[in-house]
Amino acid sequence: MIVDSAVYHKGERVPVDCPAQDYQALRAAASRDHDFVWVGLYEPTQDELDEIAGAFGLHPLAVEDAVVAHQRPKLELYEGSLFLTLKTLWYVDEDDAVETGEINLFVGEDFVVTVRHGRGSQLKDARHQLEGQHDVLSHGPSAVVYAVSDTVVDGYLAVMQDLQVDVDEVESSVFSEERTNDSVRIYRLKRELAEVRRAVLPLREPMRRFTAGDVPGIVPDAGPFFRDVGDHLSVAAESIDTLDSLLSTAFEAHVARIQLQQNDDMRKISAGAALLLLPTLIAGVYGMNFDRMPELHWQLGYLWALFLMVGSSAVLWAWFKKSGWM
Repeated sequence: MIVDSAVYHKGERVPVDCPAQDYQALRAAASRDHDFVWVGLYEPTQDELDEIAGAFGLHPLAVEDAVVAHQRPKLELYEGSLFLTLKTLWYVDEDDAVETGEINLFVGEDFVVTVRHGRGSQLKDARHQLEGQHDVLSHGPSAVVYAVSDTVVDGYLAVMQDLQVDVDEVESSVFSEERTNDSVRIYRLKRELAEVRRAVLPLREPMRRFTAGDVPGIVPDAGPFFRDVGDHLSVAAESIDTLDSLLSTAFEAHVARIQLQQNDDMRKISAGAALLLLPTLIAGVYGMNFDRMPELHWQLGYLWALFLMVGSSAVLWAWFKKSGWM
């Protein structure tokens, strides 16, 4: 479905007297120098994209990628246009989950077509903000590519901040005095970091090329803007490595604490068994059916046996307590 479509001239949105779905008329309206069309679509059907492709001369392979979605971030050049794929991310804190969407951009000399997939990839705010920056929008389609890329990468930074909070919570839990089971959450967070990595790392090369100004259709004057996006992308990439390292360290510490706790449990079990061992030994000796045994017929023999049992257990308990086994 069409979200928005407009014609721009020298950084200003200009009114057009045609329906939003009349792509041929929209492109014909952008006939002056520095004119271009921006059409925004959300999860279009094959027929809708075929109609767009016919009006703007889009390459069929790029159109196929935009319909199927689930592409890795990439930049492809075709005759008369370029095709850019971006992965969008947003964080669901209740599930410790990173959800993904996708934005595909078809960019030509006088047009930009954005195709969105996923609920977290809206571009309405980016369009309105860009329309308020006439000096930036005057760069034409390059400005739209910058605005969309900047919005997507800012989303990466927001996701990294949310992940940082959860990683801090895991560290606090692992090193707390309570017995915790953090291995499942650590694995889940590492898996989500891998999802973020698949979105961030492949995008660095397209941003580098945009910054260098060696991509046809992207004006060299837009290089400083893409450099800013590239810097934010580098921050996100560094955060991924940092958080992944912290989670690995937290997992190792968690395993080490479990081993220490198991050793401590074994010491307590061993100490408890030892407390019963000596009384059992004494009871076993005095329970033997022999006629000739020391103190067998002594009047205080029963009390003496009880005293030995309780006394030996008390001595062992005091020793274990002092040694930290109890």
